[in-house]
Amino acid sequence: MVEGMGVSGVVRASHPEACGVVTVLVAALAAASGASAAHCVLLAAAVLSGQLSVGWCNDAVDAPRDTAAARRDKPLAAGGAGRRAIAAAAGCALAACVPLSLAVGRLAGAAHLAGVAAAWAYNLGVKRTAASWLPYALAFGLLPAVVTLGLPGNPWPPAWALAAGALLGVGAHVTNVLPDIDADLAAGVRGLPQRLGRRRCRVLGPLPLLGASAVLVFGPPGPAGPAGWAALALTGTLAAATTAAPAAPAEGAAGSRLPFLTTLVLALTAVTLLVLHGASLAARGR
Repeated sequence: MVEGMGVSGVVRASHPEACGVVTVLVAALAAASGASAAHCVLLAAAVLSGQLSVGWCNDAVDAPRDTAAARRDKPLAAGGAGRRAIAAAAGCALAACVPLSLAVGRLAGAAHLAGVAAAWAYNLGVKRTAASWLPYALAFGLLPAVVTLGLPGNPWPPAWALAAGALLGVGAHVTNVLPDIDADLAAGVRGLPQRLGRRRCRVLGPLPLLGASAVLVFGPPGPAGPAGWAALALTGTLAAATTAAPAAPAEGAAGSRLPFLTTLVLALTAVTLLVLHGASLAARGR
């Protein structure tokens, strides 16, 4: 194998887009909460290492299934990386995640490591059960705590932030699984979205994300404001459009990406609201 191709495959197997989005989200939330620049950088390093470990673990565990399904978008199945190399990368990233997380603060580090453990549990088997949503709810629900517990005084985040994070996680789970439900079922993966099926997920998937936006609009102190109402209008419209979209006649058919893309926008709207409420998150955390 050409060395450059191996490095590229290892990078792609980390799910770099998801790693980047979650890392930037947590760093932005910490900055909005008043954390110092140095703390934000350290927190970003801890989150990035955890996300890398989760992404590499996911591809290493799924390698036999992805190879059997001839998934050309997966580096291990396409021959762009070796399973041992990915497994080793996952272990190294996890080993780095522990001291980096604890360096952010004992309580914040413990919260972050609990979220990473939930994600690993998902990869190692929970994804095949009806409780597949639970690791996502736990990991995303703990993100506000990872931020606030690292601030002076170690304040616990308000309930609305925890609830919004958990709902965002459940919505992210459905969004992530939606394009691959048919392939997952063929491979014997029967998490909650797969058990519900593509049609029900298309209808029910936007609801947690819509709920997260509603919690973030009405949960924090003070009036919703124009931005909050605009976000609710946008998420409500997108949720309705996703539900009304015709089902794709076959896997990969035109239009089959619409529910996936609209739920991504729903998730982005909820994330934006969460970051905008960063100052309130810190002020109300005690």
